[in-house]
Amino acid sequence: MVTIHPFKALRPEAQHAKQVASRPYDVLNSKEAKVEAQGNPNSFLHITKSEIDLPEDIDIHSQQVYEKAKENLDAFISRNILFKENKACYYIYQLIMNGKSQTGLVCGSSVDDYEKDKIKKHEFTRPEKEQDRINHIKISGAQTGNVFLAYKNVDEIDAIIDSWKATHSPVYDFIAEDKIQHSIWIVNDDTTIKKISSSFKTLVPATYIADGHHRAASAAKVRKALGENAPQGANIFLTTLFPSNQLYIMDYNRVVKDLNGLSKEALLSSIEEKFLVENADKAVSPAQLHEFGMYLDKQWYKLVSKENTYTTDPIGILDISILSNNILDPILGIKDQRTDKRIDFVGGIRGLGELEKRVDSGEMAIAFSLHPVTIQQLFDIADSGNVMPPKSTWFEPKLRDGLLTHLIYS
Repeated sequence: MVTIHPFKALRPEAQHAKQVASRPYDVLNSKEAKVEAQGNPNSFLHITKSEIDLPEDIDIHSQQVYEKAKENLDAFISRNILFKENKACYYIYQLIMNGKSQTGLVCGSSVDDYEKDKIKKHEFTRPEKEQDRINHIKISGAQTGNVFLAYKNVDEIDAIIDSWKATHSPVYDFIAEDKIQHSIWIVNDDTTIKKISSSFKTLVPATYIADGHHRAASAAKVRKALGENAPQGANIFLTTLFPSNQLYIMDYNRVVKDLNGLSKEALLSSIEEKFLVENADKAVSPAQLHEFGMYLDKQWYKLVSKENTYTTDPIGILDISILSNNILDPILGIKDQRTDKRIDFVGGIRGLGELEKRVDSGEMAIAFSLHPVTIQQLFDIADSGNVMPPKSTWFEPKLRDGLLTHLIYS
C-alpha cells in the first residue's frame, strides 16, 4: 500500500493566486514563457523558467539560470507574494474544463514508494531532462513541478474529499485565461488528515504516474545525491493524486517531415497492406481504438487496422504501437520516435487543425491522428512492468505551477 504525507505548502496569498499560477514549465519554450509572463512580475514562470529574466542567448541549463530561479523564489517570499503554511496539510485541487470537472488530492508522495515501484511508471526518462530538474530542485530548494498521479478509485476516499468540498470554501477559486477553472481547498483538520493518510495506506496498493516521470525521477535522485545530508523534506515529492474515474486522457498525435523517398501513391499502396483506407471529407478524429486519421497533400484519410496485423499484448495492442509497427517504422523509416528528428508530437489540446497547419505549411509532409489511450491501458502496461512508446498520453487540464510548492529544506 502507498504512503502519502501532508506538507507545509509554499503558496500565494489569495489575492495573488491568479497572477502567480502559471502553466507547467515543460509545456512552454523560453520565448513563449517570456511572452506569457510579460507585464506580470508575479508569474511563477519567473521561477520555473527563470531564463526569461536573463539575456536571450543564455544557456537555459547554465548554473546562472538555476541561481536566478532561487533568487526569484526568495524575492517572491520577501515581497509577500508567497508564504509558507504553518502546519502540514493536504490540499484538494479541482479543475473544470469545458464543463468537465476532476478533483485530485495534493500531497507529498514517498520517495521510498517510488524506489520500491509502488508508484508505477510507464515511460522512460531522458537524462538531460532529469538533470535539468535535479539542478533546479537542488539549487532552488523547491519542488515546483507537480507530479500527476492516478490511482484506481476508492469510494471511501471519494466520499472524504467530496464531503470536505461540500462543507468548506476554497482558498483559491479563479478562471485562468484559457477558461479553465482552478479551485483549491485546504484540509487542515487533524482528524481528516489522519483519515486520508490511513485510507491510502489501507486501500490503495499503488499509484501510477500519469504525467511527470522526469519530475518524479529527479526528486528521487536529489535525495540520493544529498545522501546522509538529505533533509527530511527530500523524502517526499510534490504530487496530485486523481482517482481513475475522473481522468481525461486526450489524443497525442504525430507529424512526419517527409515520406521517406516514397511517392504519395506508393505510400498509400504500402499502407493498404495493413489498413483499410478510405478518403474522408473532413478531419478524422478516430472514434474508437485501432482507427487512425491521416492527413496528406490536403486530404484526410480514415485508416482502420485489418485483423491479425497487431498483437494483443499490453504494448502491441496500443494504437501508437500499431502505427509504429505498421507505418512509421517499415514505411516511413522512423525507427526510434524518441530520437528521430523527422517526427514530432502534437498534443490533442491543440486540435486537428494544428496537424493540417503543420502539413500545409510545408514544415511536415504527413500527419496522423490517434484515438486516446485509455486509463486501463495505462494501468495494464504499468502493472506488467512495461513502458509505453514515447508521447503516448496527453492529460488535460494541466495543473498550474506556483499554487502549491514543496520546499525540501524546511
